[in-house]
This record gives sequence, structure tokens and C-alpha cells, in this order.
Amino acid sequence: MNILSLKNIKYSFENTDILNGINLKIQKGECISIIGTSGSGKSTLLKLCSDLISPNSGEILFYDKDYKNYEPIDLRKQISYCMQIPYLFGENVYDNLAYPFKIRKQNGDKSKIINFLERLNLDESYLKKDINSLSGGEKQRVALIRNLIYKPEILLLDEVTSGLDSKNANLVTELVREMNEEGITILWITHNLEQSKSIFNRRIHIEEGQIIEEEILK
Repeated sequence: MNILSLKNIKYSFENTDILNGINLKIQKGECISIIGTSGSGKSTLLKLCSDLISPNSGEILFYDKDYKNYEPIDLRKQISYCMQIPYLFGENVYDNLAYPFKIRKQNGDKSKIINFLERLNLDESYLKKDINSLSGGEKQRVALIRNLIYKPEILLLDEVTSGLDSKNANLVTELVREMNEEGITILWITHNLEQSKSIFNRRIHIEEGQIIEEEILK
């Protein structure tokens, strides 16, 4: 079953073509890495998939239904985008990790939050930490946890381990692998060619706004 379909997607900004004729079908449960040089259009592709921007032409379908026919908030609850440079809000880490519960009008599950923190080499003490005191790698992990508190249908990851050492990057990779095994569809941009083959069933290579190669990895 195709969970996501992109049909002849074109996107330009300030008279510059960024994506030009992207066609892509993604089956439910796939784990896909996306590679390409800087400026090739990879991040723009994920922003389109997350409904943060709209294509100039073409269609994006979620379960064979055009994005235009979904309420944006409902769509973004099911398709979660974790940016390379994370945006944290409020005063502390808890404000961010309680937010997924808050928007669903539910009480925060502190034990669930702590479990995610510990999985990524953080601990309960981080809940009270000022977001401005965190390192780039800590912010990346907090943002990822925020995206996983409620499992999305699709998880979009943009260089989410770029600020991490190898130990913590491996912890993130293992957690994402488990999420995929539990049914979450993954699209992950990485510049690390070794990482791009690690847990994925398919790798997509984008250059100059076009898919130039698709590889089956397993």
C-alpha cells in the first residue's frame, strides 16, 4: 500500500527551480534514506511532504488522498518532520516534551518522556533544563523525542544526527530502527554514506532537484 505518493512535483522559489519533476511512491513501513549534495533539494522535499510548503505544480497524496483534502493540523499529526536545526520553545525541556500531550488535551505521561530521554543518553534532570543551555546535539535529541511521543504514520528526519558523536548517533539510529519495525514509515536525509545504508530498505539520490538514482538496499 502506498502511504505517500508524489506526482510530477515542481517547486521554485524566487525564480529558482529547486525541485523539477519529482515522482516517488513510498509504501507503508518503508525505511528510506535520502542523499545528495547541499542545495540539491532534499530538505525542500521533506518540507513539501510535511505540508510546510506547497508545490507549484503536481500532487502529493497521503493514502491516495490529495493533501489539499486534509485539514493541515490533522495531516501534521500523522506526518512528523524533525528539522536539522531544531526549534525548541518555552523555557525548558519539559515544555517541549509535554506539548504533544497538551495539543491533544491529555495529561503528560512523565514516565514515557523519561523513558525516551534515557534511550537517547539523557535523563530526568533534563526536564528542568533551560532550552538555551542545551548543546546542538541535545536539542536535536529533545526535538526527536517530541516528534515520537505520539507515533506518527510517517517520520521525516533531516540530518538529525549531524550534531552528535558516534555513540549518540548510534542510539538515535537504533531508536529509529525500532520505530520503523513498529510500523512507522521513515524518510531520513543524511550526508553520511555509511549511515545511509545502515537500517534502510531503499536509498534515493537527489541532485539538482531531480531523483537521479534509486537503490534497493535489502
